[in-house]
Amino acid sequence: MNNLLKRFGKDFELYVGSFFLSITSIIVIMNVFTRYFLRFTYNWAEEVAVGAFVWTIFLGFASSYRSKNLIGVEVLMKLLPKKGRTVVEFFTAMMVTILSSIMFYFSYKYVAGSTKITAALELSYSYIYISMIIAFALITLYSIYFLVQSFKKIFSDENVEN
Repeated sequence: MNNLLKRFGKDFELYVGSFFLSITSIIVIMNVFTRYFLRFTYNWAEEVAVGAFVWTIFLGFASSYRSKNLIGVEVLMKLLPKKGRTVVEFFTAMMVTILSSIMFYFSYKYVAGSTKITAALELSYSYIYISMIIAFALITLYSIYFLVQSFKKIFSDENVEN
C-alpha cells in the first residue's frame, strides 16, 4: 500500500489527468450515442466534458514539463558543448520559473475574481479554472527544482575542469 501511494504521489498529475481524460471520453461517447440512436442529449454533458478536458490539458502540461517531454530546441542543445548546455538549461529553468510564477499569480487573480457560472449545471467556472492554478504552481515548483539542479551542475562541472 505504501509503495502504491508513493507511485501515485510521484505521478499524480498523470493519474488525475488520465481520470479526467476518461471522463471526457466516456461522456462524449455517451452523448454521441444518445444523440444519434436515442434522439436526445444530456444538457450537462458538454459542460462536464469540456471541464474535464481543461483539467486534462493543464495537468498534462505540468506532467510533461516535469518529465521534460515538451518540445524543445534539441538540435541546438546537441550542438552546444556540455558546459554550454548546462548554462542554457539554467537560464531556461530561470525563465520558466519567472514566467510560471507570473502565470500562477494571474491565474489565481483570474479565478478569485471569476463570477461566471455554467449554463446547464449552474456551477462556478472556478472549478474548471482552478486547474490553471494547480498546473502553474506545479510547473513553478518543478522549474525551481530544475534551476537548483542545473546550478549545482554548473559548479560541479567547473570543479571537474579545474
